Amino acid sequence: MAQRPTAEIKVPSEDPKKNKEEEEKKAAEKKAGTSKANGDKKDEEEELSEEDAQLKSELEMLIERLKEPNTELYRPALETLRVLIRTSTSSMTSVPKPLKFLHPHYPELQKLFDTWSPSEDKSLFADILSVLAMTYSDTQPRGTLRYRLLSASLLPPASTIPEPGSWGHEYVRHLAAELGEEYTIRQEGEEVVSPPSPGPDTGETIQPEPVKIPGTLDDLRALGLECAKFFLSHNAEPDAVDLFVELEMVDRIAGLVDTNTFGRVCTYMDRCVTLLPPPDDVAFLRAIHNIYLQFSKFPEALSVAIRLNDAELIRQDFNASSNPIMRRQLACLLSRSQIPLGWLQPSASEDADAEIELPEDVVECLSNTHLSRFFRDFGKELGVAEPKSLEDVYKSHLENTRGGLSANVDSARGNLAGTFVNAFVNAGFGNDKLMVKAEEGNSWVYKNKDHGMMSAAASLGLSLLWDTDIGLSHVDKYTYSSEEFIKAGALLATGILNSGVRTEADAAIALLGEYTTNPSLALKTASIVGLGLAYAGSHREDLLALLLPAVADESTSTDVVALSALSLGFVFVGSGNGEITSTILQTLMERDEKSIGDKWGRFLALGLALLYVGLQDASDATLETLKAIEHPVSRQAQILVEVCSFAATGNVLRIQRLLHLCGEHLEAAKEKEEAPKEEKKEEKEEKESELKPDDTFLSFTVLGISIIAMGEEIGSEMSMRQFNHLMHYGDPIIRKTVPLALGLISASNPQLPVLDTLSKYSHDSDLQVALNAIFAMGLVGAGSNNARLAQMLRQLAGYYYKEPDCLFTVRIAQGLVHMGKGTIGINPFFSDRNIMSRPAIAGLLATLTAFTDAKAFVLEKHHWMLYYLVTAMYPRFLITLNEDLENLPVTVRVGQVSQCWFPNDFGGMLTIVDEAVDCERAELATEEYIPYAHVLEGFVILQKNPGYEKEDTMQL
Repeated sequence: MAQRPTAEIKVPSEDPKKNKEEEEKKAAEKKAGTSKANGDKKDEEEELSEEDAQLKSELEMLIERLKEPNTELYRPALETLRVLIRTSTSSMTSVPKPLKFLHPHYPELQKLFDTWSPSEDKSLFADILSVLAMTYSDTQPRGTLRYRLLSASLLPPASTIPEPGSWGHEYVRHLAAELGEEYTIRQEGEEVVSPPSPGPDTGETIQPEPVKIPGTLDDLRALGLECAKFFLSHNAEPDAVDLFVELEMVDRIAGLVDTNTFGRVCTYMDRCVTLLPPPDDVAFLRAIHNIYLQFSKFPEALSVAIRLNDAELIRQDFNASSNPIMRRQLACLLSRSQIPLGWLQPSASEDADAEIELPEDVVECLSNTHLSRFFRDFGKELGVAEPKSLEDVYKSHLENTRGGLSANVDSARGNLAGTFVNAFVNAGFGNDKLMVKAEEGNSWVYKNKDHGMMSAAASLGLSLLWDTDIGLSHVDKYTYSSEEFIKAGALLATGILNSGVRTEADAAIALLGEYTTNPSLALKTASIVGLGLAYAGSHREDLLALLLPAVADESTSTDVVALSALSLGFVFVGSGNGEITSTILQTLMERDEKSIGDKWGRFLALGLALLYVGLQDASDATLETLKAIEHPVSRQAQILVEVCSFAATGNVLRIQRLLHLCGEHLEAAKEKEEAPKEEKKEEKEEKESELKPDDTFLSFTVLGISIIAMGEEIGSEMSMRQFNHLMHYGDPIIRKTVPLALGLISASNPQLPVLDTLSKYSHDSDLQVALNAIFAMGLVGAGSNNARLAQMLRQLAGYYYKEPDCLFTVRIAQGLVHMGKGTIGINPFFSDRNIMSRPAIAGLLATLTAFTDAKAFVLEKHHWMLYYLVTAMYPRFLITLNEDLENLPVTVRVGQVSQCWFPNDFGGMLTIVDEAVDCERAELATEEYIPYAHVLEGFVILQKNPGYEKEDTMQL
């Protein structure tokens, strides 16, 4: 067979195209300098259009004029140069033609500039050079700023330099960037050296020249103000704010904004607050507050003052408006925040006798006494006023349990669970069948025993929540009971129903005050806790005399000391009260390890921490004192005080430190595992006892991540990922607390990823993890009526039918999900998630602290601790009122930011009950009414719009 012809193809080792290019480049380099200059010039000129060539020759002619000895030619040449640069038009992606043609002449012009004597002409020359310097910013940093400041310094006092904006937007942005860079260098006192860059013509690297910028810091700030004015007038508010941040003069932005720009400036600054380190975040909030006050935006200003927790600012803002209707709206905002009423009175330093008498309608709004009436009317509008039975919540017929096996369940534990479910589901409506409407002698109280009776009697307070008139008469009959636990429950119920409501009668302190020194432990405990719940956030000085002696008395039992400290923390939350702080610290120092080191020590530490909620660096002195105390509880207290101080700030450094603490402990555990096995048993026991106190503080470390990150969306999202890692690699104590942290960060916000994660944890082999995950599911779905979550909990009820503790927790979670029949939430943030309610944070933390050791507290005798959640409970509604505080039916749209759904007319009342609570917004469907409030949440007073005409009556 003949061989087929083949072709040989030589494959070179390198790309021939590349070789050719390199050869051409080398050949070009070998050419004589003159031929290169002349040849390139000719090629370039051939490429230019006739118009461009004319512009180029004209620019070169003007430069030649500047070199001539005749000084009279300078001014016209410079003016022409300025006009040509300013009037040059080009696309957004290319360099303007005059700058392109003048770029090669820049070094030559710089030398020429140095030879001129100071004059107005030289000032104009410097101004033009500052524009050209933009093209040399890589080799001569901050040249634009240098020549701009030189131009200003060369002018005579009578003359003024043209505004930076006359050179265009790009010039101002360039100048602003160089201003920030120069200011930073001067503050740090070091020259920042730019990296070397390749030259434009040769491949050699060019070292940047050191630059000496004239002018003082005040000159830089003055120029910054001019740039900011330009930005604000050209819809570049973020650029103006960023420049002011770099120049450390944010407070001066208030003088530049006008009615068109202040809203966008404040919105941008508000979004920046969570990303700033202290004390910059506080400086930003104060700047925002000043701007709102300047434009008479009183609700916005007051909401910022509440975030700052500044009593003086709150008082000034509340009294700033002369409009009585506006003051009612502001009073509604203050009552929602549970701001102490004493803050609205003049401080002692001003005038002790000048107590302001507030109008009756404003006092009613401030004291929240109308809340119960409106809430019940709201329930009728939605058709949920009828009481729900336990079976309506459990839906046992849908549970996958096998018949006959449920008989093993402890009936007393089942009844106890029913107590809490009934209380949470029917909260606020005051008509549940088990307690309020029960026949005489057939009350649910008697179906429980001992401590169960206390919780059952206390559940009456939750059913009659906020109803101080009728509620007290219902509770009163139980205060005469011969059974000690029922009487204690009645005292606790008194505190619960007064939570968040202030009345002239002040019934809670009158009824509970005398029992704080009662010899009976149950009555004493109930009265102390009741006072804490009733006056949470009120900063009432008269409660100090009732509660503080118990903390200081060495003979008092640990549980009473801890609960007294916790109640003081509730009452004085976020106050930083020095007297309480010193007393608690003294107790920690004087008491021996055994008495405080038990399970109650964590509540003593929490009571101290609550005093510093949101106060940031104000807790430094207390933290230093705690470090000096050699006590097992001291470590827990340090963590709690620190995380409460930075609650909802999103402070990244603090979160990193907490994560580091978790990691440290893991390493210690590894070392312990690797230790030689030959050690004596006694030594091992000693080591274990030494490590035990360290365990508890890790619970608060994990919770602390949630507390700090919860106020900021990005931080919350990031922390979810960290929790996932902790769950995989953490010690048992860390794994046990992670579900609680997830519940806290997403309270009343049932997002699908969180629910799926908790559902997975609820089947964990460690029952403590599962138990906490189940309770966290209740927190996440609290008051949402979430159908998916309800189904998950029904499945769990079937799964854990043999585990009484887990089943009890499932029932509690079911009650929380249907809280207030889907109308009450426990999210501590309101007013578009901007304001944090401090009493709500206190309530959530106290409940979660009890679950850090559920078997010792909630699952034993102290199940009543679930009632701590009451301070976080608030209706999720929008109620529109007229100027006389009466219901006003209007059409409202509810939806997300980017879209609006069809309007729903609920006769002036609209419930925002949806899975995406975070991004819910409400707005009035028509312009018939103008709201006094800046965010449509809670109580909103409306004013008739005088310029509104209905569509059918409008004439074209």
